[in-house]
Amino acid sequence: MPKITAASNGAQRAETQRRILTAFGELLFTHGLPGLTMTDVARHAGVGRTAVYNYYADIEELLIAYALVETERFLAELREALDRLDNPVERLALYVRAQVEDLSRRHLPPGPAMAAVMSPSSFARLADHVSELSVMLQGILRDGMEQGYFPEADIAQQAQLIHGTLSSSAARGSDEPLELEARIARTVRFIQLGAGARFDDDGRPVRVGQSPAVAG
Repeated sequence: MPKITAASNGAQRAETQRRILTAFGELLFTHGLPGLTMTDVARHAGVGRTAVYNYYADIEELLIAYALVETERFLAELREALDRLDNPVERLALYVRAQVEDLSRRHLPPGPAMAAVMSPSSFARLADHVSELSVMLQGILRDGMEQGYFPEADIAQQAQLIHGTLSSSAARGSDEPLELEARIARTVRFIQLGAGARFDDDGRPVRVGQSPAVAG
């Protein structure tokens, strides 16, 4: 029987960890966090319970690991997509769409629920990571104000209100594709208008104070 090399052993460990995190995410989506056990995760991942404990001490540690991995993936994909757009109103639409789709798919518990099941130090780790999303959104709003597409406002407060709307939208309604798309479209336009964006008759963003009728 051939020996397992360090490289293949490392790859095997990475694959097992990936399966555990994937299983946890699927169970979080279908059953939610309350009552979820390490045994449930092990069974769904097709590994022994001991294998799960080799990576994570408890559900809290598994939850924080899953949230950090998913948030980092989301941030990387969102940055790449935003870099392809110039107009801040369109960038805000992309940010909102991506957030609602991601929140609807992952079904991570909202902040207060996460805080209730995590130690203060673990929740602080997640909060630091998620704060990057707020920085990203505030950058979009700031660019929009500087370019004249949004009226001047308290950027931090506006970002907080937008994130509250996003969480509410993701938690409501069906995830059936047509219903989800309609909900996303309503949320996008609601947030754009709430930020002060204006559009011409063809639906293109115009600068604040510019008459939609003569916008080119």
